[in-house]
Amino acid sequence: MTPSRSVVLNARALERTLARMADEIVEQNDGTDDLVLVGIQRRGVHVAQRIAAVIAAREGVEVPRGALDITLYRDDLQTVGPRPIVGRTDIPMAIEGKSVVIVDDVLFTGRTVRAALNELADFGRPARVRLAVVIDRGGRELPIQPDVVGKYVEAQAGARVDVFVLEQDGRDEVVLETEPVA
Repeated sequence: MTPSRSVVLNARALERTLARMADEIVEQNDGTDDLVLVGIQRRGVHVAQRIAAVIAAREGVEVPRGALDITLYRDDLQTVGPRPIVGRTDIPMAIEGKSVVIVDDVLFTGRTVRAALNELADFGRPARVRLAVVIDRGGRELPIQPDVVGKYVEAQAGARVDVFVLEQDGRDEVVLETEPVA
């Protein structure tokens, strides 16, 4: 039996979702002063870039952006293999005293966010850290909750929620795949 596949957000819906998330981020921060967006590699970086573009268009301000690769901060690094692929961490601005928004595509167990918080701490002490995710699928293993959510998706254990972005995947789409019930 093949998995069941359903589109949660098509390209237009994803575009609208990211625009709404950008507005919520600005609103929660009372503007763009001291705001910094930090995407988690890989798709979180692209999502952060898109959100920053919406903020620039609407607010006339270029919000500083950075990228975190949490590979070496994972609590399951020993299971990844002898040579994990490590991406680029790039925090080109001081985050001390800033309002940092960590951006990711899907929030599931919370372990990726925990790793991102640990890595971010190596770069300074922000005044505040918030979390923005395109999809919150539930199933948390750690007490981590997002501040800005594009869409809540109920996904059973064993299901997959994938966010595809044009810059990396050649298409914009969010897909839910579930295993068939026997």
